Amino acid sequence: QVQLVESGGGLVQAGGSLRLSCLASGIIFRLYAMGWYRQAPGKQRELVATITSDGSTKYADSVKGRFTISRDNAKNTVSLQMNSAKPEDTAVYYCRASILSHEFWGQGTQVTVSS
Repeated sequence: QVQLVESGGGLVQAGGSLRLSCLASGIIFRLYAMGWYRQAPGKQRELVATITSDGSTKYADSVKGRFTISRDNAKNTVSLQMNSAKPEDTAVYYCRASILSHEFWGQGTQVTVSS
């Protein structure tokens, strides 16, 4: 059974930092591309950052230079370091694992950035 469990969400002031983590189980983690997505109220889910199995990263323009995605294959974990947070970063953040046509999602963790 595949499980992706996010943690680390919460309330942070604008300009502050937060670190999200996603622990994966039930998959051969090192083979999967991993990603963070977010969905704000009334908006569609959007890509935040992705990291391939070989460590290549991609970021949404809105978070470039502020967020960093990383993975630890030994711990089956992908993380998102959020710095210089902005109120518009407020959303539910989801972890995604994908390989070929298969994808799995976590349940999400709420991030709220106060102004």
